[in-house]
Amino acid sequence: MLQLNVKNETSRLRAVVLGTAVSNGPIPKVEDCYDPKSKQHVIAGTYPTEKDMIAEMEAVAEVFKKYDVQVFRPEVIEDYNQIFSRDIAFVIDDKLVKANILPDRNREYEAIQHVVSQINPNNVIELPEVCHVEGGDVMPWNDYIFIGTYSGSDYADYITARTNTDAVIALQELFPEKTVKSFELRKSNEDPKENALHLDCCFQPIGKNMAILHKNGFLVEKEYQWLVDYFGEDNIFEITKDEMYNMNSNVFSISEDVIISERNFTRLNTWLREKGFTVEEVPYAEIAKQEGLLRCSTLPLIRD
Repeated sequence: MLQLNVKNETSRLRAVVLGTAVSNGPIPKVEDCYDPKSKQHVIAGTYPTEKDMIAEMEAVAEVFKKYDVQVFRPEVIEDYNQIFSRDIAFVIDDKLVKANILPDRNREYEAIQHVVSQINPNNVIELPEVCHVEGGDVMPWNDYIFIGTYSGSDYADYITARTNTDAVIALQELFPEKTVKSFELRKSNEDPKENALHLDCCFQPIGKNMAILHKNGFLVEKEYQWLVDYFGEDNIFEITKDEMYNMNSNVFSISEDVIISERNFTRLNTWLREKGFTVEEVPYAEIAKQEGLLRCSTLPLIRD
């Protein structure tokens, strides 16, 4: 049996589901894209190839091997995008919560049944259908659960709005001993530089008390300010609009000291090293074209 344990984003990682780019399917039609960035690359003819994406994901798998992390991969479904395992489920404490994602993506969850079946069924939770939630919006941080959401009355108009108020309430009820703190995110179906698809596209805690942040990803300034006050200005790396677009906040922590980051994130990686982190650089720029990066393609199961 798998004894799940995830209390935060940075404790030492022991087991993880890493997505797969094998048999990723044809380039999507523009009208079938789930986010503005993929759409942009389909139109420009720069949508990533399966071969490049497989190589990028293998580079991450190698880093996990180096740090002795147990890695599970989804069963491959033919011609189907299974890169972003974070979207389909998430772990808080010893519970795995199945995400209610875009209906077209349900098969992705079925492809990790070989993992889910190793978890005590009492610890596998499916939320009611009215609760929309994806793992990219959910961040356990010790006594807190940070959640990205969008509560506008035009929620249904945004394919980029993935987590609703019902889900925020449901998670508070599931974890009554934690403080659930939600953040309204800026959404755009058309402009990737004005769209925070998930909370981890504009914010991520690192180390013990630091964070990467992008102010414009937040709709409500005082919610952004709460994070600045909570982590402290000196502990925050504020990313630019272009860095947000390139997914600089979407790195992934193996421990409080070790972070996997994209090799082109020069400014961020320099800052991380100055702060004492070990930075494991990998190529991930092709996968980033689908508006997801390292955190999006990993689903942590066990951290110390």
